[in-house]
Amino acid sequence: MADAVTGGALAGVRVLDLTRVLGGPYCTQILGDHGAEVIKVEPPQGDETRDWGPPFNDAGDASYYVGVNRNKRSLGLDLRQPAGRDLLLRLLGDADVLIENYKPGTMEAWGLGYHDVLAPRLPGLVHCRITGFGADGPLGGLPGYDAVIQAMTGMFSVNGMAASGPTRIGIPLVDLGTGLYAAIAILMALLERSRSGRGQFIDVTLHDAGIAMMHPHLPNYLMSGRLPGLTGNAHPNICPYDKFPTRTVPIFLAVGNDRAFQRLCAELDAPALATELRFASNAERLRHRPELTEQLTTLLLDHDGEALCQRLLASGVPAGPVRDVAELWSAPHTAHREMAVALGDYQGVGLPIKLSRTPGSVRRPPPAFGADGHAVLTEAGLSETEIDALQSAGVLVVRRRR
Repeated sequence: MADAVTGGALAGVRVLDLTRVLGGPYCTQILGDHGAEVIKVEPPQGDETRDWGPPFNDAGDASYYVGVNRNKRSLGLDLRQPAGRDLLLRLLGDADVLIENYKPGTMEAWGLGYHDVLAPRLPGLVHCRITGFGADGPLGGLPGYDAVIQAMTGMFSVNGMAASGPTRIGIPLVDLGTGLYAAIAILMALLERSRSGRGQFIDVTLHDAGIAMMHPHLPNYLMSGRLPGLTGNAHPNICPYDKFPTRTVPIFLAVGNDRAFQRLCAELDAPALATELRFASNAERLRHRPELTEQLTTLLLDHDGEALCQRLLASGVPAGPVRDVAELWSAPHTAHREMAVALGDYQGVGLPIKLSRTPGSVRRPPPAFGADGHAVLTEAGLSETEIDALQSAGVLVVRRRR
């Protein structure tokens, strides 16, 4: 738009990102996409996802790292050294947000605890900590990983089919969801700070996020007392809501109300199906799911799946072909929605948040390790002599230590 402010909605917000792997970096990439200045402070060995390949880019960084670290600058810093921690404190003087995912107690052991040190010294700082289980309680301080949390929070128990048994969800849903919750929390804290002038501490855990995302299975259990089972592709509360074969490609139908079911039956030249008592309401369709699935499977087998989905969508029936990632990437609507972006040699997923006046943007490719350390410290007011001394002491790290 002609009146767009290209700096982004978070222009002027400075983030020191001490996170690694996925949840934290996913959070800070969202902030960076929308204009925040994100300084990725990496340990001497670097973010380990740089090695989580193949595939690797020409710089030797894995796609796993590249996918969640654009719009950031990288500073290699050894925080185990007192001089490194002093330098971090100096950098925090101009920061709005600190986000880290160290084991609980690490920052406190380094003399950088929020309540005792950071809040009194930097009262406007928003400090977000991402951990597996939090600092206390029966599991406090223990490490958490996406698939383990999926298992512990019941996701395995509802994902899969009889032949597979309980199965991990094929994307790191807990890590990604935790990153989204962290981004929301940081924005909430910054908004509140605009009124109070005070920062605060944010405690986000993978375990809490995993529980929060167990909808509708937890509400169903709490109301009925019945344990949910493996859902496969079907929905526990809606029918038909499942994958079906067609003559060409498998499709997914998500028929959420009676009117949509009537339109589906009309499109399949079987309007009488919608008037049968056993299929006339969602509750009845759920009770007679096997019979309905059998009838719909027979009706769908003669159809071209892609063409049928277009007709169903046009008539108000949610339906779509089951695509692989290559088909997704080349789909016309992916391009139309600007969900495939490129910057030089970098290719990545576009921004799902579209703001009319302050749109986000891809301004920087994912940084090489330590690529911006000298510039960041110069901007912080350090002299060349000071920077050289920090590098000589191994506090400022410019090459990864293996």
